[in-house]
Amino acid sequence: MTYKKILQSIAIAVLAGTTMSCNDILDVSDETKISDVAVWSNETAADMYITATYKTFTEDALFYGTFTSTDRSRFWDSFTDIMKSPSWDQYGHPYNSTLMQGITNGDAGAGAFECWSEVYNRIRLDNLKLRELRVYGSKNMSEDWIALREAEVRLCRAYNYFRLARVYGGVVLRTDKSGVNGVDDGANEEDIVRARASEAETYRFILDELQAAAEVLPESTSGSWQRGRATKAFAYGLISRIALYAQQWKEAAEAAEKCGELSSVGLNENYAALFTSASIGTPEMIFQIEFAQGAIYHLFDQHVCPGGDFNINKQNTYAEHQPTAELADIYEWKDGTEFNWNTWSSEHADPYTDREPRFHATVLYNGAPWRDRTIACWADYSTPEGDVVSSYDGFQAFKKSGATGGKSCTGYFLRKFLDESNNNFTTDGSTQPCPVMRYGEVLLNQAEAYAQLDVVGNQDKILKCINMLRNRVGLPDKGRDAVSNLENAMNLIRTERIKELAGEGFRLWDLRRWRLAQSVLDGKTRHGVEITNEDRTEEPTNFSYKVCDIDANTPLIFPERYNLFSIPLAERTANPACTNNPMW
Repeated sequence: MTYKKILQSIAIAVLAGTTMSCNDILDVSDETKISDVAVWSNETAADMYITATYKTFTEDALFYGTFTSTDRSRFWDSFTDIMKSPSWDQYGHPYNSTLMQGITNGDAGAGAFECWSEVYNRIRLDNLKLRELRVYGSKNMSEDWIALREAEVRLCRAYNYFRLARVYGGVVLRTDKSGVNGVDDGANEEDIVRARASEAETYRFILDELQAAAEVLPESTSGSWQRGRATKAFAYGLISRIALYAQQWKEAAEAAEKCGELSSVGLNENYAALFTSASIGTPEMIFQIEFAQGAIYHLFDQHVCPGGDFNINKQNTYAEHQPTAELADIYEWKDGTEFNWNTWSSEHADPYTDREPRFHATVLYNGAPWRDRTIACWADYSTPEGDVVSSYDGFQAFKKSGATGGKSCTGYFLRKFLDESNNNFTTDGSTQPCPVMRYGEVLLNQAEAYAQLDVVGNQDKILKCINMLRNRVGLPDKGRDAVSNLENAMNLIRTERIKELAGEGFRLWDLRRWRLAQSVLDGKTRHGVEITNEDRTEEPTNFSYKVCDIDANTPLIFPERYNLFSIPLAERTANPACTNNPMW
């Protein structure tokens, strides 16, 4: 197998057999099919081998693997209160069944969140690379070259362990030095049986690895350090995220501060543009996965665009992930006042037009401008003469069978990440980038860490982080009363995280690390809005709105034991020292 460079201003690509060339690319290919001699013969070949380590980010990406024909199960927000899949068992979606059927998650593994074998395979390869860097690299490469590549691999390995820890808690720590012969690659029988580290020990290992990587990595990508490689900003950003899981508040705050002090990092002015190709290389996008037309693409538009887009390209679109009322209703009016279904009509022409910019960047609503038309997702019904009046995009109540065929079951469609200019997505795919780390998240991490450290003493620091994000979209500052105590501060931070990060995959993991998933989800149902065309015409101007249940009156299931999922039975059988989590 050969490794070839392609022109792409992307963070990561997974490539097989493409014949384009340039110096501006990370070519992430299959690192298992090339000999040691060939890999380590020169820096160019070895670099291609090392960059394949970044595959962990494409495997975990919001929509890199999510919207392919084989894996559409990682749009994490649809496992929560703020997003809804309109499918029961189509499209390879486990979202509703996971939340509505207790038998879905048993003690054989983590169900839809299972990643043990996949991630440990990545860790095994990381450990081998770290060993080979020392064994082979020292013969042909400079010490600085080796140090930088070791930092890359250690960062990626730390992220692999984070992927495991957020699902299972403490895991078995296997490194390049923990095996009986050094590297722990599973080749020795003596290495197989090993107990899990505690959750605290696991996170300590992850954070120490990231700290070590941060000390070595460059501040920005330039020259031979191609865009898409890890930097100090990315390492510090990851520490600010993962230290919250470990409840290492000081460490999270300091890492966020260090990230923000770097000259390459800052907020973009335009929130909506963050989720388009215009974000590539901008200060807020610390690390992102990018794509290239005709080479590496995804299928996000085809699978998420509203069903009414069928009339543009004559290909089905599926509207696979839809905002709920729990999400839509949390966005403020653009003057900073709260939205309320009982009072909106006294001051506004409709419930949506005057809402804050993050709402419009995230949600497609009835009446929203879209392409060369207007979104219409009101429910079909008959005129007095018996003629059926159908809306363009449609509304269809969710059922525990089939799917809605591109119609909305919530009264909304997802706007964030869609490329409105791409009318050929069914034939050419989509290329808008997928964020992995942006500075907006780091600011929220920083605010939370300061609140947990000392909410009263850190009021100004907390408000600075929150108000930077609010001011970016024209919202007024929050004052000290909003952070007068820890409960108030955390309520504000949690609300801002929903509005700022909706659709980006954080909500599920946030609820679990806060230990709030049970109270937010278990025994509850999600809601949408059913819209009625009061004019009974094909181009109505008068609507009524009714908040409705969208879970077929089936309470969601999220017991306490879902906070730490079951270790796979296969691992416990092969490794008797690896005990299961409590409650399984």
